[in-house]
Amino acid sequence: MNEAAAPGVTELNIDEQTEWLETDGLGGFASGTTSGIATRRYHALLLSAAQPPTDRWVLVNGFVAWLETPQGRVQLTRHHYAPGVTTAADASITRFDAEPWPTTLYETSTGLCVSQEIVMRRGSPLVELRFGLLSQHAGVRLCLRPLLSGRDFHQLQRENTDFRCEPEVNGRLLTWSAYPGVPSVRSVSNGTYRHAPEWYRRFRYQQEVERQLDCDEDLAAPGVLEFDLSSGEALWQLSAATPGAPSLTTDSAGTRLGAVFASELERRQTFTSPLERAADAYLVERGGGTTLIAGYPWFGDWGRDTFIALRGLCLSSGRFEAARRILLEWANVVSDGMLPNRFPDLREAATEYNSVDASLWYVIAAHELLLRPEAQDCVSSADRSALQAAMAEIVGGYARGTRYGIARDEDGLLRAGVPGSQLTWMDAKIGDYVVTPRAGKPVEIQALWINALFAVSTLSEQFRDWFRVALDNFEPRFWNAQRQALFDVVDVEGRVGEVDASLRPNQIFAAGGLPFTPLSPERARSVVDKVEDTLWTPLGLRSLASNEAGYRPHYAGGVWQRDTAYHQGTVWPWLLGPFVEAWVKARGSTAAVKHEARARFLAPVFSHLRKAGIGHVSEITDAEAPYTPRGCPFQAWSLGELMRLHLDILR
Repeated sequence: MNEAAAPGVTELNIDEQTEWLETDGLGGFASGTTSGIATRRYHALLLSAAQPPTDRWVLVNGFVAWLETPQGRVQLTRHHYAPGVTTAADASITRFDAEPWPTTLYETSTGLCVSQEIVMRRGSPLVELRFGLLSQHAGVRLCLRPLLSGRDFHQLQRENTDFRCEPEVNGRLLTWSAYPGVPSVRSVSNGTYRHAPEWYRRFRYQQEVERQLDCDEDLAAPGVLEFDLSSGEALWQLSAATPGAPSLTTDSAGTRLGAVFASELERRQTFTSPLERAADAYLVERGGGTTLIAGYPWFGDWGRDTFIALRGLCLSSGRFEAARRILLEWANVVSDGMLPNRFPDLREAATEYNSVDASLWYVIAAHELLLRPEAQDCVSSADRSALQAAMAEIVGGYARGTRYGIARDEDGLLRAGVPGSQLTWMDAKIGDYVVTPRAGKPVEIQALWINALFAVSTLSEQFRDWFRVALDNFEPRFWNAQRQALFDVVDVEGRVGEVDASLRPNQIFAAGGLPFTPLSPERARSVVDKVEDTLWTPLGLRSLASNEAGYRPHYAGGVWQRDTAYHQGTVWPWLLGPFVEAWVKARGSTAAVKHEARARFLAPVFSHLRKAGIGHVSEITDAEAPYTPRGCPFQAWSLGELMRLHLDILR
């Protein structure tokens, strides 16, 4: 493997488990499987954010496609219906390419060959499709029947009499306004439209079946678009009446047909690798600033995920301006030393300040931006002052004491947690039941706290004193001599001296997984070895050792089964970043060590880029072979940590 460049995405499976993603930079996206069969409620052709990046709506779910030929009708697309019926197709998908955008090749036994391309335009809720006949045949017409809904992207639609199928027609421009208060859909093509409304009933989404959620949906099919494919390619644009939508005339959708493919090809060719283009999917607008989507298809912009992912997605890849904008945007919402862990969608409750680590990760990310020499051209003195003020406000607010019992204790370490709260990244909660509360002094929180104090130590003598006290007390309080590793939590639930010795990956952050390592070299190496022996898998670290009580090897089933396994064994690929960083540090960070780490730890993840979410890294996997990908197939911090290793740590 070339160590200077990540491999591209090749040899893609054509199945219902391999998924593609196109994003618009506003929180909206298009997604599906390489087989063309929708398996999630989130698979859609046009899914747009009415208040970027939130308030997201599924507007166009997909389409039914067929050819009319002199020999008869040829069905191209397949769909899955309840109770378990997949429609037959007269063409086979013989190839699927993800670069530079999702491209499907259909072939029939009679020699017809049709290409289908889908692209989304950056900065606009606009998707364009292109179909071409790759073999010379006369009299071939392409027919597309759009499948529409108009629902919150978490919900499902049922057949109803309120859906308005009749479009407003202005020349080539069709506008569907399905329901009052729902963004309209604008369609323009070089084909002709024939109005023929129908309902297609009981689409079944297999991923929802497996997650034991509502899984059947009815979709409206207002009419048919027809194209003379023998005379040239078919072009179809869809846009949503949401922020960023193109301006309209009575004869077009405001963007010349075919222009999105041309402009996006030019833009995408500026990226130096598929990894960096994949990273672009997570950078989105919020108000007048920039933020990061934590994962597709269902996450929004979450504080903890943003600051962890930012280090790889932005800083390692040289997107310093994006990092600056994100960090300054979040600096405006510091409250009593805390940053929100989640901005809600408009229909949800207030902003959630319920994380102890999000603010500490912010300090570390901001400090890294300020330290990078190559980033200084985009950071003004005013920016530096604003970032340092936010960093100091966070550390000072934590020390004084803030929500959820977060405060600097007498030993200089950080305590956190009240009954019913889940403040660390292990935050699964079902109703009032907290699966892994970890109240007290969690080990990674102390590593983050010490690193945050280190980052602000140049700003005041008091911060320097706090840093020294915390550092002096950390190792004596957390060292588990019996296991030659670290306790996961000390002073459990405020009971001084009580410890939780569960073998979890959180200790890796104290062994070299952060800029400053608070452990001695000997003990850091011992921690790394223990984690490798008990928690490492080819795609990340288990969240609990297999010999611990409560260990769950598989993440599957309904909400209770999945959430109680979430941090009880389930593998998290993002933890590969701090683990490999600590592994390399513990062995001297030599060129030979980095070469070994790249071959051993990165190769399986690069292979994973061809599976699940194409070009991306999954949120989680099962804890045991074959390490089946689970959760979000496109996860920001998973990709970010791979990029940080590839572009920074192992160079």
